[in-house]
Amino acid sequence: MNKLFVLLLVLGVTFLPVFAQVQTTQQASPQPTPTTEELEKEKAEKQKNAYRLLDQIIDEAQSLRLPENRVRVQTTAADLLWDGNQGRARTLFSMAAESVAELGRQQQQQSNTNRRPGPQNVERRAFQLRQELVLAAARHDAQLAYQLLAITKPAAMPAPQVNDPRLQRLQVTPEDNLEQILLGRIAAIDPKLAAQNAEQMMDKGQFPRSLPEVLNNLFMQDYDAASKLADKTATRLQTTNLLTNPEAASLAQALLVRGPRPAQKPAVIKVTGQAMLPVVGQTTYADLLGSVIDTVLKATPATPQSNQRGQVRRTGVVSGIGPGTTNVTVPINEAQVEQNSARRLLAGLQVSLPLIDQYLPAKAAAVRQKLTEMGLGTNAPFNNMAQTMSALQGNPTADALIQAASMAPPQMQPRLYQQAAFKALEEGNADRARQIASDHLQAGARDSVMQRLDFRELALKGESARIEDIRQTIARLNSDSDKLNMLLELARDTQKTNQKLATQLLEEARQMVNHRATNYEHFDQQFRVARAFAAVDPARSFEILDPGISQLNELISAASVLNGFEINMFRDGEMSLQGGSGLNSMVQRFGQELGTLADKDLAGAETLAGRFQYAEARITTRLAIVQGLLGLSRPSLGQVNAFRN
Repeated sequence: MNKLFVLLLVLGVTFLPVFAQVQTTQQASPQPTPTTEELEKEKAEKQKNAYRLLDQIIDEAQSLRLPENRVRVQTTAADLLWDGNQGRARTLFSMAAESVAELGRQQQQQSNTNRRPGPQNVERRAFQLRQELVLAAARHDAQLAYQLLAITKPAAMPAPQVNDPRLQRLQVTPEDNLEQILLGRIAAIDPKLAAQNAEQMMDKGQFPRSLPEVLNNLFMQDYDAASKLADKTATRLQTTNLLTNPEAASLAQALLVRGPRPAQKPAVIKVTGQAMLPVVGQTTYADLLGSVIDTVLKATPATPQSNQRGQVRRTGVVSGIGPGTTNVTVPINEAQVEQNSARRLLAGLQVSLPLIDQYLPAKAAAVRQKLTEMGLGTNAPFNNMAQTMSALQGNPTADALIQAASMAPPQMQPRLYQQAAFKALEEGNADRARQIASDHLQAGARDSVMQRLDFRELALKGESARIEDIRQTIARLNSDSDKLNMLLELARDTQKTNQKLATQLLEEARQMVNHRATNYEHFDQQFRVARAFAAVDPARSFEILDPGISQLNELISAASVLNGFEINMFRDGEMSLQGGSGLNSMVQRFGQELGTLADKDLAGAETLAGRFQYAEARITTRLAIVQGLLGLSRPSLGQVNAFRN
C-alpha cells in the first residue's frame, strides 16, 4: 500500500521544480506595452514568414527519395498549415494518406509473394507512419481523421489462432489500439462524435481506456448527453465480469474514484488542468460501487503456489507503436487470473473508502475486513491522500509543502522539505529556509541546501554582487555540471536586477562549453547556454550553436559510412526522419533551439538551418522554425506519443 501512495505522491510532485526560482522584487524599467494593432501586425508578419518558409520546405521535400520521409513532411506541413490554408492542408493530408496506403499495399503484395509476413521492423515503421498521419489530422478535424484511418487501413491479416480463452482477452490488435488512441484525441474537438464512437466500441464488447476523457469533454459541451452516456456505461459495467476483462475493470475504477456527479446540474462547469469530473449519477454510482465491492469480496490471500506463472507468447501491440510478438507472463490457472484481478480491484478501493462510507455504509466494514485479510490494511496515508495531493497543486506555499512532507512516507520527505526550504527563500524568508533545512534534512542534503541558499542570497544582492565573489563561491562546487547549473541559475535570477552581471555569468558558462562536443551531454550543455543567452544577447546564441552544426554534419557523414555496421539511420542512401538515434535527436534539438531564436532573429535562424549539409536535416530544422514562428508545439518528426491523449 505504501508503494501505491508513493507512486501517487511522486506523480503529484513530478512537475514541481527541484529548486524553486527566486523572484526578485526589484524590476527593470518597464518597456512600453505594445498596442493591439502592433501585436496583430507582428503576428501577421510572423505567419507570412512561416508560410513562406513552409512553401520552400514542401518544394525541397520533393527531392527526398524515401516515401516515408515525404509522408512525414507532408503530414507535418499540413498540420502547421491548417489555420492558414485549410484547403491546401487537406490536400497535403490526402497526398500523405495515398502514399501510406500505397506502402501498405506494397507490403501486403510482398507478404503474399513470399507467403510469409514481412519483417517486423517494416511493419512497425508503416504502422507508426499511419499513426502519425491520423493523429495529426485529429488535432483539427475528427471526421477527416477517421476518413484517413479508413483510407490507410491495410488489408486484413489473418489473426493468430489462439485456443486458450485466457489468452484471447489479452490480444489487442494494432487497429483496435489506434482507434482507442484516436478516440481520446478527438474528444477535445468533437466530443459528441467521440461519444458516439465510444458507444459503438462498447457495443462490440470493448471498453476504451480513453472513455473517461471523452465524458469529461462531453460534459462541458452537452451535460445531458454526457450524463446519459456515463450512466449507460456504469450500468453496462455492472453486467460485465470485471475479473476477466481488464479494460472494464480499469474503467470501473476510473469512474468510481471520481465520486458521483452532483444531484443538481451545475450552472457552470469548469475543469482545471487534468482534473476529471464526477460523471455517474448518484444512484447508478452506488449500484456500480456495490457491484465492484461484491466482486472484490471474492478475493482470497495469495499463496506461494498461486504466484507460479508460465511464459506464453502473444501477438499484440509493442509499446503502443505497432504489431509485434512479445513475451508476456500470464497465470496458468484460470481461477488465479480472476483472483489476481480481484486483488487489484480491492487495492484500488482503498482510496475510495470515504465514498464507501458515504454511499454504502453497510458494506464499509466488510471492505475494511477484506483489506486487512489480504494484508492491504487501511492505514492513515490513504486517509490523508486527497489533502496531501491538494496541497501540492499549483504553486504551494512553504507551509503547504511542510504539511505535505509531514504526511508523506519517509522516502518522500527529504525532497518535500527541500522544496519547502527553497519556497521559503522565494517568499523572502531566508532564516526560515535555513531553519527548515536544519530541522528536517540529514547532513548531506542539509549541506547541499545551505550551499545553494548561499548562492541564492548572493544573487539577490543585485548591483552589489561581484563576479569575483561568485567565481570563488562556484569554484567550491565539485563538478563542472554543478558549476554550469549554478551559473545559469544565477544568471536567470540576476537578469532583471543586474543585466550586466547576468551577461558576465553567461559568458563564464559559455567558456565552459566552448569546446568540441565529445558526447551528447556536451551538446545539451551548449543548447542550455545558447537558450540562456537568447534573453540577453541572441547573437551570442547563434555563435554558440554554429560550431555544433558543423560538427553534426561531420557526425552524420560518418554515420552514412557506418550505416549497417554500427548505426542504422540511413535507408537507400537517405537519412530517415523517423528518429530513434542520438544523431536524429540532436538534429531535432538544433531545430527546437533555432525555432525559439527565430522569434528574435529569423534571418539568423534560417542561415544556421541552411548550414546543414543534408537536406533531411535542413528540412527538420526549418520545420521547427516554422513551428516557432507560428507559436505551435508539435512532436518532432517521426516522434509520436501514442498514449498521451
